[in-house]
This record gives sequence, C-alpha cells and structure tokens, in this order.
Amino acid sequence: MVKHLATWESIYLGEVFGRPYPEQLYVPDRPGADLWVAAEETRQDIIDRYQRVAGHAAATIDALDIDAVGRVPWWPRPNVALINILIHLISETARHAGHADILREQLEGTTTTPDHDTAFWADRHATIEQTARDAASRYE
Repeated sequence: MVKHLATWESIYLGEVFGRPYPEQLYVPDRPGADLWVAAEETRQDIIDRYQRVAGHAAATIDALDIDAVGRVPWWPRPNVALINILIHLISETARHAGHADILREQLEGTTTTPDHDTAFWADRHATIEQTARDAASRYE
C-alpha cells in the first residue's frame, strides 16, 4: 500500500503539475507493479521512497497556489486544481487505509465493533436488508 501511494503521489503532485518526480516509480510496461513489493525491495526501501516522494510533494504544494491547475489526461475533465488533487489523494489514502484495516481485522480475528451475539447480528442484517428493499420499492 505504501509503495502504491508513493507512486501515485509522485505522479499527481509531480507530472500533473509539470514537476516530474526525479525517479521513475511507475513503469508503464509493468502495470500494477506498484501494488506489490519485489523480491529485491526491502521495507526500508519502500519507506525511504515514500519519504522522498513526500518531500517532493511538499515542495510542489509550497510552490503552487491552491487553485493552480494541473493536467490529469486520464480523467474525464483533465484540467484540475491543486486543491482537487489534494482531496483526491486524501480520499485515496483513506480508502486504502480502510482496506488495510479490514485485512488487519481478518488476520487478527477482531473488529473495532463491540462484540454481539449471533441474534444481534441476525437482527441487524434483517433490518438493513428490509431498509434496502423498502428503498428499492420506491423506484419500481
């Protein structure tokens, strides 16, 4: 996750604003390579990379006005203000942190919700299911 976030932060706060990150992190002929750690990479390599990217990102943010426009060619409306890129990156980071939290809960066999018995969860499921059916019926 950290490698992936570093890669895209280097693009969004680098190339998008004409300030390319000096290392090539995204390799077009290896799509998805930012989603796993290669055998030759260490945890420290990934952390160091993220810290270098963060420094470059901070320099971009410091150098530009919040309404400075960059270009994201793969977005439907490619001309995008820095504030919108920052919001995008915050939401992506939060989303991926949520994914990591789900995995952690599965590995640990725990959740952050209070413990409840089977009857509680059956009732909760039934309530949510009925709410969804009621909502759907309004559009039939």
